[in-house]
Amino acid sequence: MAQQQRAVRTRSLLVHAASTQFDRSGYEGTTLTQINRLAGISMGALTFHFPTKQALAEAVQQQGRAVVREAVAGVVSRPRPALATGVALTLALARLLEDNVEVRAAARLARECPPSVAPWSADWLPVLRDLFHQAQDECGLRQGSDPDALAALAAHLVAGAEIQVRACGANGLAVTGPGPGEQLAQIWRVVLRGLIVKNISEYEQDLV
Repeated sequence: MAQQQRAVRTRSLLVHAASTQFDRSGYEGTTLTQINRLAGISMGALTFHFPTKQALAEAVQQQGRAVVREAVAGVVSRPRPALATGVALTLALARLLEDNVEVRAAARLARECPPSVAPWSADWLPVLRDLFHQAQDECGLRQGSDPDALAALAAHLVAGAEIQVRACGANGLAVTGPGPGEQLAQIWRVVLRGLIVKNISEYEQDLV
């Protein structure tokens, strides 16, 4: 049992170290040597668990996407209007990109290792589309609003949040103004005033 626990702990350390390195340097810029040094684990132990860099990248993506799926499930489980749920989901994704290195690494690897992996957005963009179509059915959108265009806008906003997080990290800068999540909330305040037909206060609780 103790040996099994050590193996699980070693694997977790390696996935976290790999996530950190992939997030910093991307797939091509990362080596197994960098990962084993960062994890403080021998190369033999690394290759026992993950014989190739590709195997490590797949484990990182699985971990990051599992975190995203859990967050999506948590957001959609709350009872509220579909449009408010969609907004809350984009804010949750922005917070994950700010705070969770596995999620950031999974998002980067999904772009850099096609076509062997699904897009990172595959775990949340279809949910957003469904929510915005549901919002239209609930008469929560102004007449003429396009749910698919709104989902595309949300995807661009999440991508912009990732870019901002990476720009600050790459330059070693602390966020002195509004962070990506806060900026996203500010953008949604503007967008919602042109979209909704109900009292905006029903939606603003997620924008604080």
